[in-house]
Amino acid sequence: MLSLQLSRALAQGRAAPELPENRTALLVMLLRKRAAAHNAGAHDLEALLRDQIRWALPIEREC
Repeated sequence: MLSLQLSRALAQGRAAPELPENRTALLVMLLRKRAAAHNAGAHDLEALLRDQIRWALPIEREC
């Protein structure tokens, strides 16, 4: 949980992030952040990002 708090504190001190142009750009951004969290051992942050990735995935419905 501490890593998540640190990540949020750092994010507040940064310039406003650019909004992704489309869903593909959003997924790329989230996947890169998840990989960085994994490499840093930030398990709480990685779990949060996995949830966001699942939410951002496109849903195909059968006709």
